[in-house]
Amino acid sequence: MSDTIFQKIIDRELPADIIYEDEQSLVFRDINPVAPTHLLIIPKKQIEKISDANDEDQELLGHLFLVAGKVAKQLEIDDAFRLVVNNGAGAQQTVFHLHIHLIAEREFSWPPG
Repeated sequence: MSDTIFQKIIDRELPADIIYEDEQSLVFRDINPVAPTHLLIIPKKQIEKISDANDEDQELLGHLFLVAGKVAKQLEIDDAFRLVVNNGAGAQQTVFHLHIHLIAEREFSWPPG
């Protein structure tokens, strides 16, 4: 697996507006936001896409969702936000390092996209 832009952010080879970090994850602002709040939540472990995760990643995947809730509370947007995971190029995944988009502070519609 080659280094993605996200791995370079984890390794501090590229700058990012990091708002949260722990041993397993990193949260930073998306450079092409689709809403006033648009964050990316990534695992520090390289997993290309959600369909590549396996049983040993179960705890990590749950951790990422808990981080989403924690960050939303810290930013006081926990009353309305959307989490999005794109899996593969056909689903518009452009960086092949698993990531969760946390989008908030705009009107949402259903179905999304």
